[in-house]
Amino acid sequence: MIISRTPHRISFFGGGTDYPQWYMENSGKVLGVAIDKYCYISCRVLPPFFKHRYRIAYSRLEMANDLQQIEHPSVKETLRHMKVNHGLEIHHDGDIPARSGMGSSSAFTVGLLKNLHALEGKIISKTELFKEAIHIEQNLIKENVGSQDQVWAACGGLNTIEFMTNGEIVVEPVIMPEKLLRSFEGKFMLFFTGISRFASEIASEQIQNTPRKKDELQAMGSLVNEAHKALTSGCGDFTGFGEMLNEAWRLKRRLSAKISNDEIDAMYNTALKNGAIGGKLLGAGGGGFILFYVEPENRARVKEALKSYLHIPFKFDFTGSEIIVYKPDYLNGNGNGHGA
Repeated sequence: MIISRTPHRISFFGGGTDYPQWYMENSGKVLGVAIDKYCYISCRVLPPFFKHRYRIAYSRLEMANDLQQIEHPSVKETLRHMKVNHGLEIHHDGDIPARSGMGSSSAFTVGLLKNLHALEGKIISKTELFKEAIHIEQNLIKENVGSQDQVWAACGGLNTIEFMTNGEIVVEPVIMPEKLLRSFEGKFMLFFTGISRFASEIASEQIQNTPRKKDELQAMGSLVNEAHKALTSGCGDFTGFGEMLNEAWRLKRRLSAKISNDEIDAMYNTALKNGAIGGKLLGAGGGGFILFYVEPENRARVKEALKSYLHIPFKFDFTGSEIIVYKPDYLNGNGNGHGA
C-alpha cells in the first residue's frame, strides 16, 4: 500500500496568464500558495484472483478489466502514460470537494503520478512531476486547464510561477521572515459557496475570449509583481495586498460572463460591507470557494454576515505532494503485478 498526500492551492494573482494559449505568445506569471487541504490517494497492486483488473474508488466505484473501460479521465490517461500493465486498486479521499476551484483535479493527477512512480520504486523530482501532470491534463485528457495548479500540487509553498514563451516554467519561493509570513497567513477567510461547476467549461469561454481580453490579462499579470513587492517589503502591512485582490477580481469578472453570478456578487459585497478589504472567487469561476482578505479585528463580523456559508480555516503548505505511507507491493519479475 502506498498513500500520497497532495495539497490544494489558492491562486492570488495572475490567473488566466497560465494558459498555454496565452503564455506561449505573451508569457505569464502567477502568485499563490498551497494550503493544508489535501487530496489523498492510495494505491496497491491488485492480487490476481479478482475478476477485475482495476478497481477505482472516488465519488463512485469503477471496476474494469481494460484501460479503455475506465471512465475516470485522469486515471485512464495517467495509467496509460505510465504504461501500467498490472492489476491496480486506487482509492481517493479529499478534504475539498471536486469542481470547487481549488485545483482538485490537478492535485488528483499529481498525487496519482507520485503513487505510481513510488510503486515502481522510483523517486520523481517536483519539476518532472508537474511537467508530467501538465502533459496528461492538457495533451492527453485535453482539458481546458492552465499550468499553475499542477505546480502548486507538486511543489507546495508560497511562490511566484513564471510561464515562458518557450514553455519553460520557473518557480520562485516568496521569501519572508517567519513572523511576517504567519501574520500574512492569518489575513484570509475562505468560504464555500456550495456551488460546484465544471471548470473546463468555464475556462473554454475564457480561452476563446483571450484575443479580445489582452488588456485585462496584462493588467492581471502586472499585479503579480506589485503583490510580490507588498509581501517582501518587510513593513508587515499587507493592506495593499487586499486592495489588489479587489482589483484583480474586478478584472477577472471581465474575462467571461460565466465567472460570477448574482449569489457570488452578493456574497462578495456582503463581505466588503462587513470589513473585508478584497477577495476573489478561486479557480475558473462560477462557484466553488471564495477568498477574502480580512484584518483580524473584522473576522467575527465577516463570519457572522456570511454565516449561511461554510467557513474553512486553513494554513499554508510548504511540502507539496509527498508519500506518507510506503509499504510497496512486490511486482514479480516480468512486471505483471501479482501483488504480495
